[in-house]
Amino acid sequence: MGNVHYRIVEHEGGWAYKVGDVFSECYATHDQAREAAERAAAEQMLPGAAEDIEFQGEAGEWHEEISSGKDRPETDVTG
Repeated sequence: MGNVHYRIVEHEGGWAYKVGDVFSECYATHDQAREAAERAAAEQMLPGAAEDIEFQGEAGEWHEEISSGKDRPETDVTG
């Protein structure tokens, strides 16, 4: 699995964390935004339950797989 990068940035007169092009809610201080990003990053790495997955391929065929719930990304927080 890949990496998820949380970056602390100034946003709308306050602070937020950003993942890709998506901003979190706005926080009054840099420290509050960083704490929220660290919580979100930690939750992203928690394993989940095994799930059955069904999806349609590009050619229209259906696939069934089992996700173990253990394939979680690594995360980091910067800024």
